[in-house]
Amino acid sequence: MPGGSVQITGTGQLLDLSRRLRAAGGPRLQQNLNRRVRRAAEPLHTDMRQTIRNLPITADRRGAGNRGGPSPTTRPLRATVAESVRLSVRTGRNPSARIWIDRSVLPSDLKNMPWAMNSSNGRIRHPVFGNRKRWANQWTTPLWWDKVVARHTPRMRTEVERVLDDVRRSLT
Repeated sequence: MPGGSVQITGTGQLLDLSRRLRAAGGPRLQQNLNRRVRRAAEPLHTDMRQTIRNLPITADRRGAGNRGGPSPTTRPLRATVAESVRLSVRTGRNPSARIWIDRSVLPSDLKNMPWAMNSSNGRIRHPVFGNRKRWANQWTTPLWWDKVVARHTPRMRTEVERVLDDVRRSLT
């Protein structure tokens, strides 16, 4: 994400398993699969939120003069963005575990902030207190989203494969 969503989709194996679960008529098996896939994805979800909350953001130095003052908003930027990270698990036609940013919970002025924070150069460019005649740059860790996903992908893939093997064994 911010360029797209994180998905571990299962290809033929997961699709075949989903069809067999439906054919076997096992809602208990399907619930168990959902629960275990969600449990496999929860550490990524938690780490993603924690990473956003602790993301360092630095500003360019101020120019000369008596500028500045209190922020016009008391809304904490990182906490607001962190709360918009969602986890969803589906085992229907297109089975997946997905970590994504829910833009609908972000305030209108922050709808694109997760993508700006994850930009390849780490630059967040914004108007100073909403004044579109004055702009400021702030800097953060570039591509932090991708780094967190890369760190968790091998563990998640292994965990989902183990869950699939267990469910497959219970079907045969």
